[in-house]
Amino acid sequence: MSTTAGRLLALLGLLQSRAEWTGPELAARLDVTDRTVRNDMARLRDLGYPVDGVRGPGGRYRLGVGGKLPPLLLDDEEAVAIAVGLRAATVVTGIEESSARALGKLEQVLPDRLRRQVAALRSATSAGPVNTDSNVEDPAVDPGLLTELAAAIRDHQGLRCWYREEPHEVEPIRLVAWQRRWYLVGRDVSSGEWQPFRVDWLELRTPGGRRFVPADPPFDLTEFVVREVARTGWAVHARILVHAPADEVLARINPAVGTVEPAEDGTSVLVTGGDSIETVAVWIGMLGLDFTVREPQGLVDHLAELSRRYAAAVHG
Repeated sequence: MSTTAGRLLALLGLLQSRAEWTGPELAARLDVTDRTVRNDMARLRDLGYPVDGVRGPGGRYRLGVGGKLPPLLLDDEEAVAIAVGLRAATVVTGIEESSARALGKLEQVLPDRLRRQVAALRSATSAGPVNTDSNVEDPAVDPGLLTELAAAIRDHQGLRCWYREEPHEVEPIRLVAWQRRWYLVGRDVSSGEWQPFRVDWLELRTPGGRRFVPADPPFDLTEFVVREVARTGWAVHARILVHAPADEVLARINPAVGTVEPAEDGTSVLVTGGDSIETVAVWIGMLGLDFTVREPQGLVDHLAELSRRYAAAVHG
């Protein structure tokens, strides 16, 4: 590859990485003069790349819309990172086939040296089952729905939807992925409260809601999802009386399990949940602390069955 050709590829990579660049910025990154940048821009236009120039001090450049699209330019680490991500995504329910197709297409356009690296990585690795903490299948990811939600967030467009068989109008602010689930964080228009909505429980209605001026939520979005899902985002919810102080319980649980509330006489209440009774029973059994469960009744019955089963295992 000649010096000029290599520089043009580097220039295209910079234009792809950011919306706009000034001429001096590009010159500094490429270690060339402003005049060389102007000449290279002219060469790119001659090759059919839609480079737009904005007049002004230093000039500004950006890739325009339409025309011949530039090639996908990745360095070694970027190519391997994308391949690893797509390989992991082939076990995500709902996008397995599309992820596998994308990985195949990526490998076809990579240079031979990178293709060999990615192929070696694929052949040398394997993945264990992702869902090892529940007897409930992961919900399928609907790429089309995620795309609609992301567009509504971008455009500050309100949503009308059914959520757990109830109508809602929501001002969406962010999508959060957690525990192999997708959650839409937004403000409920009728109540004014912030809420995480599980995407696989959400059905959009037409027409949508009104446009809105976004407000920054007064909390960390990921922490909010983790905390609120423990209360409302599971198929099964439980309040467990733990016979230990709250700080001791907090020291033993993963924040993903639930929230802890101090109670009387040195006890505490663990608010937790899961997608099945069996999952909740496993989590609270791993506390290593005495506890009392009074509801839901299905969990009480399952713990009674586990007690009988474990006793039989010990006494024969």
